[in-house]
Amino acid sequence: MKQMENRSFGKFLMVWFGQLISTMGIGMTAFSLGVYAFEKTHMATAVALITLFTFLPNILLRPIGGVLADRFDRRMMMVIGDLGSAAGLVFIWIMILIGNIELWYLYVGVTFSSVFSAIQSPAYKASATDLLDKDQYSKGSGLMQLAESSKFLFSPILAGILLSITTIEVILVINMLTYLVAILAVLAIRKSIKAARSDDERKPWLVELNDGWIEVTTNKGVLLLVIIISIITFYLGFLETLIGPMILSFSDSRMLGTFLSVSAIGMLISSLCIGMFTMSKKYSKILVLGLVMSGISFSLLGFSTNIFIIIFAGFLFLASLPFVNMSADVLVRNNISNEKQGRVWGIIGILSQLGFIVSYSLAGFLADRVFNPLLVEGGALASTVGSYIGVGPGRGIALLFIIAGVFVIVIAVITSQLKSIKGLEKGVDIVPTDPTNLAHD
Repeated sequence: MKQMENRSFGKFLMVWFGQLISTMGIGMTAFSLGVYAFEKTHMATAVALITLFTFLPNILLRPIGGVLADRFDRRMMMVIGDLGSAAGLVFIWIMILIGNIELWYLYVGVTFSSVFSAIQSPAYKASATDLLDKDQYSKGSGLMQLAESSKFLFSPILAGILLSITTIEVILVINMLTYLVAILAVLAIRKSIKAARSDDERKPWLVELNDGWIEVTTNKGVLLLVIIISIITFYLGFLETLIGPMILSFSDSRMLGTFLSVSAIGMLISSLCIGMFTMSKKYSKILVLGLVMSGISFSLLGFSTNIFIIIFAGFLFLASLPFVNMSADVLVRNNISNEKQGRVWGIIGILSQLGFIVSYSLAGFLADRVFNPLLVEGGALASTVGSYIGVGPGRGIALLFIIAGVFVIVIAVITSQLKSIKGLEKGVDIVPTDPTNLAHD
C-alpha cells in the first residue's frame, strides 16, 4: 500500500524531465562527434565506429545493469550511471584541450560513457514501474519516447548552430551539465523510487541474472516480441548509422541537422498524442500498424535526392516509432512482475538490440565496399536500379534503405499472424513467484 501511495505521475514527470534534458545533451554530442569524424575522414566507417562504440558496451552490459537495478538502490544506480557517462565526455574534452586529438580518443571516451549508461538505463526503465500505476504505462511510455525524440528534434539543430559559432569543447561541457540536471531530478524524488533490497532478499548474482533470462525466454509471447524487435533493430541500425553519410554525400551538416530536426517533429507529435491520451487494449495491432508505416517510410527515404521528399519520409518514419516502442513496452511491462523488472529490462535490452550490434558492425563496410560501388558511374546497377533512384555518391546507401524497408514490412505481416503476441494483451496483475516460474499472460 505504501508503494502505491508513493506512486505519482508528477514525480515521474520530474525524473522524465531530467532525462529529457540529458538526452538533448547526448544528442548534441553524438551529432557533433559524427560530423567531426566524417569531416576528418570522409568515410562512413568512421561514423559507424563511433556509433558502434557508443552502443556496444551499453547493450552487452545491460543485463548486469538490470541485476544491479533490482539488487541495489535504483536511485543510486541512475546517479552512478549518469556520473560515469559524464566522465567519458570529460576525457574527450581534456584530450581536445590538449590538442591533436585522434579518432581513438573519441572511441575510448564514448565507450566509457556507454559502460555506465548500461547501469543507468535498466534502473530508469524499472523506476517507471515504481512511479506509475498500470493504467499510466502507455502515457509514461509516450513521454519517454518524447524525451528520446528530443535528441533528433532539438539536438541536431542546436548542435549545428553551436558548431557554427563555437567549438565542440563547448558542446561537451553543455552535455556534462545536462547530466547534472538528470542527477538532481532523481535525488529530488528519491523516496519514490525502489531502494536497495536487504541482504536476506538478495540471491547470488548468477541466480538473479538467470531469473531475468527465465522471465523472458519462458514466456513465448514476450520472447517472440523481443526477437521481432531485434530483427527490426537490425534494419534500423543501418538507418541510424548511414542517414548522415547519405545526406552529407550531396549536402552539408546544416542540412543534415535540419533534416533530423524537422523529420523528428513526427516523433514529437506521436509521443505527445500517446502521452496525453490513455491508450488501452489492441497494443498488438498498434505494433503491426506502426511497423508497416515505418517500413514504407524507410524505403521512401532512398527513392530520391530531393531533400523535401527525404524530410517527408523521415517525418513519417519517426512518427511511427513511438507507437511501435510504446506497444512493445506496455506488452512487456504488463506481463513482468515489478520485482524482476530491472533484470528483465536488462536481458531484453541486450536481446532486442543485438540487431544494432550487427548492423553497426556491418554498416560502414556495406556502404563503402558493397552498395555504394554498385551505384556509382559505371557500377553494376547504375544502368538498371540507378535509372530509378539515381547514380552517384550515397545512392548505394539509398538502395540499402529501400531493401531494409521492404523487410520491415514483411516482419510486420508475420507479426500480425502470431497468436502468442496477441496473447500478451491479457497482461494480468502479477505477484512475486518462485524464480523458476514465469508470470503468465
